[in-house]
Amino acid sequence: MTSKSPDQMITSNSGKIWLILACLVLICRAEQVYAQASDTLNRTRLNTFLIATGVTYTAALIALNKVWYSDYPRENFHFFNDSKEWKQMDKIGHFYTAFHLIKTSNNAFRWAGVSSKKSVFWGSLMGFALMFPIEIMDGYSSEYGASGSDLAANFLGSGFFLGQSLLWNEVRIHPKYSFSESVIATYRPGVLGKNYSEKWLKDYNGQTYWLSFDLHALAGAKPKWLNLALGYGVNNMVNASGTSTPEFPYPSYRQYYLAVDFDLTYIKTKSTFLNTMLFIVNMIHLPAPALEYNKMDKLIFHPIHF
Repeated sequence: MTSKSPDQMITSNSGKIWLILACLVLICRAEQVYAQASDTLNRTRLNTFLIATGVTYTAALIALNKVWYSDYPRENFHFFNDSKEWKQMDKIGHFYTAFHLIKTSNNAFRWAGVSSKKSVFWGSLMGFALMFPIEIMDGYSSEYGASGSDLAANFLGSGFFLGQSLLWNEVRIHPKYSFSESVIATYRPGVLGKNYSEKWLKDYNGQTYWLSFDLHALAGAKPKWLNLALGYGVNNMVNASGTSTPEFPYPSYRQYYLAVDFDLTYIKTKSTFLNTMLFIVNMIHLPAPALEYNKMDKLIFHPIHF
C-alpha cells in the first residue's frame, strides 16, 4: 500500500467534505418552509425530500469516484491514520459538515410532518449515513485509506446536534466557517491553491472554524442576534505535518479566537428566497472584531476578522 502525500491529503479531505456540503446546499430548500412544520405526516413532501436527496447524493458519489478514485487501483479494505495531519483542521471540517447535514435533514423531516423527536433521530442517522460511504471508498483505494479519526469527527458532529436537540429542543451553539485569503498559498500553490476558488477549499491557513454561542437562548442576553464565538485556525502550514521547508522556513502554529458573531436565524421574513439565504449565510462567521491568541504573537486584536 502506498502512503498519502501531503498533496493527496489536502485533496482527499478538503475536497470531499466540501462536495458533501454542496449536496447540503442543494437539498436545503426544505428549510425555506420549515415554519410550516407540523406533526401531521405529509407523504408527498417526505417522498420528495428522500428522492431529491437520494438522486443528488448518488450523483455526487459518482462524481467523487471519477474525480478522486478512478486513477488508482482498488485493494483490500484498509485504514490510514491521518489524525495528526494539518493540526486537525480537516477533522473539524468533518465535524462541521456532519452537523449541518444533520441539521438540514432534521428540518426537512419536520417540513414533511415527521414529529420532532423522530425528526431528530432520523435526521441524525441520515446525516451520519451521508458521510459514511466516503470512508468506505477511501478504504478500498490504494492511494488513500479509511480514517478512524474522520469517522470519529463525523460521529461527534452528529452528536453535537443530537445532544442540543435532546437537551434544549433547539440549536444554541452553531458551528460556523470563515475564510480569509492567506499569502502562504503562494509558496505551494499546487497543494494550497492557485487562485481564490481553489484556496478557500485547500488552504487551511485561511480557514477558521467557530462555535457561535447564542447568548439570548443560553442566558437571555439582548439584542437577540448578538452572539459570542470561539474560533480555531492554523498558520504557516505548507504541508500536512506542519514542518518548515527550505522554501518556507517558518514554524507552523495554532490560532485561537474570541469574537463577536451574529445569529441570523432571529431575522424573520416572508420571502422564501431570503429565508434560504439567511439559513446558508448563518453557517458562516461574518466579519467582526476578534481577539486572537497564538504562541508566536501572543494576543492580537483584530478590528475586523473573517
